[in-house]
Amino acid sequence: MSLVSAQAARTTQFAPRLAALLREHTGQDAFRLEPDTMGVAGHELADRILAARRATETERPTFKPLHGRSIERNEAAAVMRVIGKDVRDALERPLVRSVDLAGSWPLTGHLFLRDLILGDDPWRLRILMSRNLELTPKLTWSVIATGAAIPRRGKSGRGGSGISRLFAEAGDYRDRRHAMGIYRRAAAPVCFTVSTLVANALWLGSPFDEDASGRDVLHEAARLLPPSWNILRLASPEYPAVDARIGELDDVLVLPLLSHRDPALWEEPEAFRPGRWARLDPDTAPGYLPFGHSSERCWGRHMVMPLAELLLDLIRGAGLEVDPAQRRAKVPLVGLLGVEDVRVVRRGARRGR
Repeated sequence: MSLVSAQAARTTQFAPRLAALLREHTGQDAFRLEPDTMGVAGHELADRILAARRATETERPTFKPLHGRSIERNEAAAVMRVIGKDVRDALERPLVRSVDLAGSWPLTGHLFLRDLILGDDPWRLRILMSRNLELTPKLTWSVIATGAAIPRRGKSGRGGSGISRLFAEAGDYRDRRHAMGIYRRAAAPVCFTVSTLVANALWLGSPFDEDASGRDVLHEAARLLPPSWNILRLASPEYPAVDARIGELDDVLVLPLLSHRDPALWEEPEAFRPGRWARLDPDTAPGYLPFGHSSERCWGRHMVMPLAELLLDLIRGAGLEVDPAQRRAKVPLVGLLGVEDVRVVRRGARRGR
């Protein structure tokens, strides 16, 4: 299945499993995905499922156990305060508006954000921001194990980000390894999510109408291509009580990818229409879950939108747009839902394939 953008008739090609979900289950309430997994797309049922209990530590995407070591909620909250301050500090610094954001997205945006927020951090931490580490958890842990084993020299962390100082304050190898894992878990998703969201918005809507609100553009991009396209809840006794179709041993996969396109909720659900958000509240719109459910929102959502708006403003101000010659982009089945290799060029340029 593919989505055809109203902008220059671009085609978005979904990975086969995603395409099958869209083709077979859009508009459905609940359905069996696997012998032990129920899919949920109906917004009322999803509300009840996600409100039935809090996410367990293994269900939290960022703060699930790290190499067998639990991350308690107070530690997670403290880490988010630190990275949140790093983002605010970055936004308050004078910005070099001459930065060149042309190139392949989301990689270009990711590198810009890495340098903006974490540019003064030690190399062994900055390497943890590499998108190549998404290939396999074993690669990530190999890099972390190697970096943690290298003795520190001098007073590392001074002058760097707040999140890097957690590493500077770590004592033995085990604590250094944990601090590097936390750095990867907390800092990388900010850059990954923001750059992916902006790349999606560019692909779906560039060039934008001059009067289009950047925030509305981003909300609409997060509707059609929600970076967090599924929310997993492991089998739990609360769920059969919510809906008899869910068995005692069934895991539940709530699917914003589908609820965001439910024709019962959205007028012209497949169309990219940022103007719809002039009358909708993203915090209360039924079925809209780009940052999780109201019972347990993603802790990083307050960082994502300001950074994404900043990037989008820079792109629009520089006269950049998606290469008019690019007609097709793929959405792979990876952690974050997004188009890969969107070519962004200066307006009037045409690179072609």
